[in-house]
Amino acid sequence: MRYLPLTPEDRREMLNTIGASSIDDFYADVPASARLKQPIEGLPKHQGELQVERKLGKLAAKNRAASEGPFFVGCGAYKHHIPATVDHIIQRSEFLTSYTPYQPEIAQGTLQTLFEFQTQVAALTAMDVANASMYDGSTACGEAALMACRITRRKTVILSGGLHPHYADTTRTVCEAAGIKVIQMPAAVDGEEKTLDKLSEDVACIIAQSPNVFGTVTDLSEIADEAHAKGALLVSAFTEVVSLGMVKPPGEMGADIAVGEGQSIGVPMGFGGPYVGLFACKSQYVRQMPGRLAGETVDAEGKRGFVLTLSTREQHIRREKATSNICTNSGLCALAFTAHMTLLGEKGFVRLSRLCHDATCDLADALGKVKGVKILTPRYFNEFAYRTPKPAADVLASLEKHGVVGGVRAARLYRKESHADDVIITCATECVTKSDIEAYAAGLWEALK
Repeated sequence: MRYLPLTPEDRREMLNTIGASSIDDFYADVPASARLKQPIEGLPKHQGELQVERKLGKLAAKNRAASEGPFFVGCGAYKHHIPATVDHIIQRSEFLTSYTPYQPEIAQGTLQTLFEFQTQVAALTAMDVANASMYDGSTACGEAALMACRITRRKTVILSGGLHPHYADTTRTVCEAAGIKVIQMPAAVDGEEKTLDKLSEDVACIIAQSPNVFGTVTDLSEIADEAHAKGALLVSAFTEVVSLGMVKPPGEMGADIAVGEGQSIGVPMGFGGPYVGLFACKSQYVRQMPGRLAGETVDAEGKRGFVLTLSTREQHIRREKATSNICTNSGLCALAFTAHMTLLGEKGFVRLSRLCHDATCDLADALGKVKGVKILTPRYFNEFAYRTPKPAADVLASLEKHGVVGGVRAARLYRKESHADDVIITCATECVTKSDIEAYAAGLWEALK
């Protein structure tokens, strides 16, 4: 028997209070085609716990973990080695059981972790200040668009053709709710500068990505200069934080806000999450930054201590003055990021990035020799796009039969772009071996016979 605490009379009273005729009114913004009118056919009815465990176990057994063979998937989720020490640290009781740090006197460990995390992110991005993490890279990107509009008091945002489609979709969703116009540039392997074609006096920011979703590395300095000349901001996005060990960081390119995904450091792929969003900006914009900011201070005895310096969300201040509705940070993932980054150190991080780049160069050389394959990405870090003479779906399916997970179909990201049906985005990290690359090249030869 289900426990339903509210009676039909209770529901009617609440609906009358808010002026809604039915619960369906809450979903008015959801397209009718996306709303279910009846239960989904084919799904089983409710079952007992044992039956559910068995069913889910069989479904889970169909998954293939990234470590089970040659794996070349990127596009925002990357297979990197995570030292066992990281898992040990994040399971220590002072971190695992910690809750939101409202009382600094009993949350010094958590606050120090967030402080160290911010310091690392600011150093990686070459920005003045970073917050205590966001949900993930895509929501951080959306928050950056809102922040830019608050700063400039403008209502138009330009998204580059190289911005990851998931980041673009998330940004459009939050901007639509806030009444912000979004200009989406067409998909382009190498075209971040084309955003300048749409730059005008009413644009709040340009959001460009480097390396972009196709892997292309671009110096965004010119875009930053042109945007600033028009009173707009540059938001520099990235999906692969390890790239910052080799490529020019956002701060050195003149970015006003830097956002990205930190999953590559300390956080497993996890079939899609949870991940950890990175967010940094120039110091003059710090009070418009969403989320939390942990700061360093001294206590009454002069000892070093940590506090929440800024927490400009609606739970702490009046709703109309809140910078966002981000209600938490990915604390455990941020801790894993900080632990892994501390173990690496600056030299280790740079070495890791070089290992990834070297493996990708070897992969591009091997695949480029396969008849019919054309490498599309002109400048890459650890992933690139290539075109095949056969549909990408067929090629990847053939590779899978040879035990190789070859990458991501561009058409999966750009469903409306028919020309992407023959484009594959592939990636190599330090986890890719010489034999993995040989297996990929051999499988690709077979697939394209």
